[in-house]
Amino acid sequence: MEYTQYKKLANVTLGKQKADLVLKNLKLVDVFTGEIVESNVAVKDGLIAGVSRSYRGKKEIDLGGRYLAPGYIDAHLHLESTMVTPNELVCTAAKHGTTTFIVDPHEAANVSGAAGIDYILNQTEKSPANVYVMMPSCVPSTSLDDNGCVFSANDMYPYVRNPRVLGLGEVMDDPAVIHAEESMFVKMNLFENRTIDGHAPYLPNKELSAYKMAGVDTDHEATTFEYALEEVRRGLHVHIREGSAAHNLKDIVEGIVRTGIDTEYFSFCTDDKHIEDILRDGHIDYSVKMAVKLGLDPIRAIKMATINTAKCYGLKHLGAISPGFQADFVVLDNLTDLNVTDVFYKGKRLNEDAPIRVRPCSHVLKHTVRLDKVKAERFLLPISKKKTHVIEIHAGQITTTDLTISLPPTLNFEPFGGYSKIAAVERHHNTGKIGVAVAKGYGIRNGAVASSVSHDSHNIIVIGDNDADMAIAVNEIIRTQGGYTVVENGKKVAPKKAEESEEEKLETDNSEEQLTDEERTRLEKAEKQFDERQKNRKTASKSDKKMGKAEKKEKVHRETKRENLEESEEVPGLKNGSKVTLKGESEVGEIVRLYRSSDGKEKCMVKFGDSKPIKKRVTALEFAKEKTTPEKKTPSKKK
Repeated sequence: MEYTQYKKLANVTLGKQKADLVLKNLKLVDVFTGEIVESNVAVKDGLIAGVSRSYRGKKEIDLGGRYLAPGYIDAHLHLESTMVTPNELVCTAAKHGTTTFIVDPHEAANVSGAAGIDYILNQTEKSPANVYVMMPSCVPSTSLDDNGCVFSANDMYPYVRNPRVLGLGEVMDDPAVIHAEESMFVKMNLFENRTIDGHAPYLPNKELSAYKMAGVDTDHEATTFEYALEEVRRGLHVHIREGSAAHNLKDIVEGIVRTGIDTEYFSFCTDDKHIEDILRDGHIDYSVKMAVKLGLDPIRAIKMATINTAKCYGLKHLGAISPGFQADFVVLDNLTDLNVTDVFYKGKRLNEDAPIRVRPCSHVLKHTVRLDKVKAERFLLPISKKKTHVIEIHAGQITTTDLTISLPPTLNFEPFGGYSKIAAVERHHNTGKIGVAVAKGYGIRNGAVASSVSHDSHNIIVIGDNDADMAIAVNEIIRTQGGYTVVENGKKVAPKKAEESEEEKLETDNSEEQLTDEERTRLEKAEKQFDERQKNRKTASKSDKKMGKAEKKEKVHRETKRENLEESEEVPGLKNGSKVTLKGESEVGEIVRLYRSSDGKEKCMVKFGDSKPIKKRVTALEFAKEKTTPEKKTPSKKK
């Protein structure tokens, strides 16, 4: 602890001063000893100053004998999968007792690269909870994927020293780890002294051992207790997942209760949980309740939701109620029902009625479905072989089975019985790639469903029982620039929209209040530049139709060259002549050329001193701080 901070806290701890807040008449859940201790808890400057009945505070809250536990931690989640903006999710889940979120912005990075990661960091900067980030490791997920961006080890480097970045996100490309691909190990070595998350479903024992030996620390893909046990035996920390599509908690916790094994290497996570499920069931509090109902000791369940996860990620100031720890608490009615009655973050009680403020999002991130309209003919699926591969969908899980079925030969498969038609449509670069297959177990009739939320590359997935409705569903996704679409008998099905209260309307109207005037000006300027570029592209596309072959060839040649920029869109305010430093370094340089390369990324040439200019991504830079000349002090004469 820093010296001056310690001195302040010590005055309260030693009883010399009153605490800012004292929670009294409570039963404390001690995650170190497993005891229930009747005591008071003193808080100073958002930290726990002491645990004793003797403490007094400027403000005191009587908990009436209720239980006080550390704030819950979600060990692994994707904010992009919740169907709301990051701060909306954090604020909603915090009301259920989750005060720490360990986020993997893997989805945003696969669509928008560094801009997607920066969006997650920016949107959660002032959230009423601790929001940490794991750096996406597999963008794209594998070499087979068609995604929006490539995010290499060089792109990660500017984030390594960010205090909110805890380590490397889920390593999905397990073959690259097991077979020692150098590019993967370069990424892992960047975070060798920090936590590296895994993604290892159904690896054989020897491959699982190699995966762990390479440096992977955790996994959240275990769907059975038997597989989770194999992982823990190798030292992997297992995050038990209970989300919207994947429900793994029951099988794993029942196995823990049945065998009585130690739970130190188990935590809870949601991974992907939609907002409506959180509103209905809860968040990590739901996992704790469910585990206890399955027979797990409540204190063990609370430890899995708190201190176990904190230790896993090196969060020494979180996960327990002890002097020096951050004052994040959940108040529980009892240890049977485990209902959350109050939540404290940094010593302040969360107000359930507080408005949720959402920072604006740039138009650039709202226009990522780059795809021409599709026709029904693109979903033709001829059946000519004796055996056809069919994707069997498992209810309540995210796993599938590859079946081989005999289907009647046809020029175009038409769904029947329990079979549907499913397609993946590339949406990032308008390549025209569409894959079509037969699926079993979805049960759709008279329509189609499409979504651009499809892990992990987030191309458009559409499933239906006829080609026409599938085309309508995909084209609606293009029009809306992402989301979900339902089509029935040729007509789009609009969701029922709840009426907004006057208060909600007011919150929406004031949604930009968190931005400073400078931030708002920069955002408006970047959006104006984006709109201008979109307008220019449309004008150019019209003129293309009038061009001859030679002219079009020359135009393509010009466009693959570098495009000089007056000002950056990715880093508003950055332009030629700007004084900058590399992130994490102090030497000041000057931008001598700002441009967009043929891959669409903004880059620049930076000159440091007398050396030759070097090429850098604009996201690897930050504005140089202006130096101030210290005032000269006149020495006083001694008397």
